[in-house]
Order: sequence, then C-alpha cells, then structure tokens
Amino acid sequence: MADDDVATKAPESDAQGSLVAGDTPAQDGPSMGDHCITDRPSPAGGAPTGVYITKPSDYPHLPSKLLLLLSSGTGIYSKNNQLQADKYASEGFVVVMPDQFAGDPAPNTATDPNAASEQNSSIIEKVKMGFADTAKSFMIDMWLARQTPEKVLPLLHKVIEGAKDEFADAVANGDGIYAVGYCFGGKYVLLLGSELPDTVAKGQALKDEERGVVKSGPQIRAGAIAHGTMITKEDIEGLKAPVTMACTENDQLFPDDVRAEGQKYLVDKEIPHEIQVFPGVPHGQFSPTRNLFSYVDTVQASP
Repeated sequence: MADDDVATKAPESDAQGSLVAGDTPAQDGPSMGDHCITDRPSPAGGAPTGVYITKPSDYPHLPSKLLLLLSSGTGIYSKNNQLQADKYASEGFVVVMPDQFAGDPAPNTATDPNAASEQNSSIIEKVKMGFADTAKSFMIDMWLARQTPEKVLPLLHKVIEGAKDEFADAVANGDGIYAVGYCFGGKYVLLLGSELPDTVAKGQALKDEERGVVKSGPQIRAGAIAHGTMITKEDIEGLKAPVTMACTENDQLFPDDVRAEGQKYLVDKEIPHEIQVFPGVPHGQFSPTRNLFSYVDTVQASP
C-alpha cells in the first residue's frame, strides 16, 4: 500500500476489499459498517500487547509531538491501523495506540493472529449461507453495550498518564497531547477533549460527598475524528478542546441533527473547530490524516 493510500483511506478499509458482504453506500440503521469491524490481522509475531507505539525515525534526536490514536472496533491488532499509526509517525508524531477494548474487539475482528484464517473462513461461510447479517448485527449490539465510557475512559486515562511520563519531551513540544479517533474511537476523542467528572474520566468513586464530584479535563490539546460512532450532542457539548471532524452525510451513527446541534454549541462557546461533511459515501470511507497535520499547526499557533 502506498503512503498516499494510507493517508487517505480509513484504516479499517482493507486494500483488497471487505470479505464480508453488505458494504453499501448507505447505512440502513444505526449499525457499525463492515469497514469498522473487518480487517486483516497483524502478521504472527507482530501483534502488540496492550498498546502499539510507533515513532519517527529521527526521534528523539529531532522534536516530535505526542498523538493518541483511538481506532475503530478492529483495535490494535489491525494491520491497517498499525499502518495508519506508522503514517502518523512518519509525519513527526510519537504515536500511542492503546487497546481501548481490553482484549475485547468488535465481532469479526481477529484478536489472535494465529486464529485469523479460521475466524475469517467461518464468517465467509456464514455469509454464503445467508445467516451472517442478523447474527453480526446482534453481536455488534452486544459488543457496543459492553464498551461504555465508565469502562473505556479509566483505561485511556492510565495510558495517557504513562505516555506523559515516557514521552514528556513530545508532550512538551506539542504543548499537550493530540488525539485522533476513527469510528468508535471518535466518541472518546470528544470525551477526552471535554471536562468530565472524575467518577467517569478516571473511574473513581466519590470520596468526599460534601465536596461533591470533582471535574477534570480536557486531557488533550486538540482532537480530530472521522466517521464517529454513537456520538451524542452531550459528547460535543462537553468539549473544551479544539476539534476537527470528518463526517458522513446521513450517518445514523452520528446523525445530522446531532452534528448541527453540536456545531451550534461550538460556535456559541467560541471553541475552535472544523467540520467537513462528505455526501454520498458510506460510514468508514475516509481519514482526517492530512487535515490533522495542518490543524495541529493552526492550534499551536493560536493563543
């Protein structure tokens, strides 16, 4: 895959096309597209454990910025996600891609590289038999129900704290941490860019009832999302950090009315933002890679 292909194709999209039937230009309901849950696995021996980290070839000799990459449901075992992370690293970012699903990626995703061919074969057979769609939809709904902010955010907080220590120079050089999220990861970029109660952001119990809930954040300097999933207006209305969004028109996973209300909030609160809406393309077909590079420079130049 050429560098330009990696830069413009969403990391969930396989260069050879999806192995699962049903990739159509329109989503019939609020369900994640196959681009967000189907992927080639990493080669045996190349799979990360807990987090995938990639750095510029000249780091730490030349200054870099720290980027938190939050993937779609395919997770850190996706070769395409790793290629995307490597592309960001080639552009000067130290990239940290955590396993935000704690070993529980979306159905259809091979979490064990050695078992990948067996799993893919099983899915193909189900497609041929005509039973995959209903079962897949049910499995995805069940999976999404398990992936809650109360579960995911404390995990991300721990990764961020560790990255701040290990890559303090990159954090200082970028005046904070940048984040990019695809599909499922898009929602959590928005939440990391918000002011949230510690009971949610860090999974901490309320220690002092008289003091009440303590809020903290944002955890990032700026964020970018592409084809976000399960986005609500509350996710946007908590934002304090600048954000750029690449959105699909008529995407039920990030409805047009939710996006419009969120944009009104960003305008009213004078939060720097950039929103691009792409008509006629399915959920999961594009990447904010190039936009993010220029947007980071814009954010750093702002007061």
